Amino acid sequence: MHRPGRRHVTIATALAAATAAAVVVTTTAGASGPEGQARNAIKSGKAKNVILLIGDGMGDSEITLARDYTVGANGRLNMDKFPLTGAYTTYAVHADGTPDYVTDSAASGTGWATGVKTVNGRISKTPGTDKAVPTLLELAQKNGYATGSVTTAELTDATPAVLASHATDRSCQGPADMAKCPSDTIARGGPGSIAEQSVNHKADVLLGGGKQRFDQKVTDGAYKGLTVTEQAQKLGYQVVTDNAGLKNVTAGKPVLGLFAPGNGPTEWTGKPAAVGGTDPQRCVTSNPNRPAATPSLADSAAKAIQLLETKQKQRHSRQGFFLQIEGASIDKQDHAADPCGQIGETAAFDRAVKVARAYAAAHPDTLVVTTADHGHTSQIVPLEATPPGMSATLVTDEGQQLKVNYSTNTPGRSQEHTGTEVRIAAQGPQAYRVLGVTNQTDLFTTIREALRLR
Repeated sequence: MHRPGRRHVTIATALAAATAAAVVVTTTAGASGPEGQARNAIKSGKAKNVILLIGDGMGDSEITLARDYTVGANGRLNMDKFPLTGAYTTYAVHADGTPDYVTDSAASGTGWATGVKTVNGRISKTPGTDKAVPTLLELAQKNGYATGSVTTAELTDATPAVLASHATDRSCQGPADMAKCPSDTIARGGPGSIAEQSVNHKADVLLGGGKQRFDQKVTDGAYKGLTVTEQAQKLGYQVVTDNAGLKNVTAGKPVLGLFAPGNGPTEWTGKPAAVGGTDPQRCVTSNPNRPAATPSLADSAAKAIQLLETKQKQRHSRQGFFLQIEGASIDKQDHAADPCGQIGETAAFDRAVKVARAYAAAHPDTLVVTTADHGHTSQIVPLEATPPGMSATLVTDEGQQLKVNYSTNTPGRSQEHTGTEVRIAAQGPQAYRVLGVTNQTDLFTTIREALRLR
């Protein structure tokens, strides 16, 4: 066996020392302008807080569409302003561990929530043996952090579910929805539905839709005969259903916000794409079917941050919080080939990104990450193109026409996810880990290392 000589060891030691010195210079430099922000972001210390923002189905096409329409081709969204940007792969796996190239939100969420890839449809359980795997939220609670989840979807939908539950199938949202999860039922010794598990975890803040799931009655166990909402109240939750209620909650007890029977109504509306295209249109930026009492994603995010921070101050805890914020209906409107609904939800998500970045600016020990769970169908195509599927023409804020194509499925059917890699961007402690092309499961490691979760 060849052994390195003393000269090689000395050179290696010198290189390591030089690298360490460079890192010290990088992390201690001032933060003025983009270069300074980047220097500040490349640091490996512990984070006190982590804010993870997920744009569901928000691939680069969806980001570009929202940018072009709202701030212009040469403009920049809040999510474009992170100092460090990379990409990650999003594939799921089959039960035998082989790649399934197009993921759903359950498998992709399980990837970053647990560090383990799984089969499509499964919530934070292994692909072959269907065993529960610890999630970031569970590890954060174990290590003394306050925890929260905010979404525009049902709180029992896949992306919030991966943090606070373990289910064989994502459809098992309430006690009456357990057909595909017989071994997860309380009657069989399991943890119950996603709704029951979510409140049993006693996360400090749960804000979203899905009231219909929580209004279902528990069928077995200690809370039999109660609705899941009543179970939550027994567990100490403050339950609120509108913006006024949310503004009045305090940090002393956990909060369950249920702001819609199902998914939250979209911010914008307009004509969906059609075979042969549509006439040029401007989007309606105030959806008449959205109740005025529905809190925006940005408002929910700001309130969640305030509640989590206050709780830890009251406890005199040296630990901070872990918060996931999801803009869910970017995906849902992409499925529906509805460009205005999709753009409006991306813009709403971007305002939540602004809230998170503003908090991090005042609290630089906060890691903020924004990414998507998978790509989706919308594509910006030339105006003269005649796509075989559905398309729509929009008139942007710049006064220009823009054509969007939806052709991942037969017209009239739900449009599909795509298997592309997606953007991931970050700032704060451990943010350098998002650089390059990484795997979706690496995000679990980034957050675990940032919070020192053991």
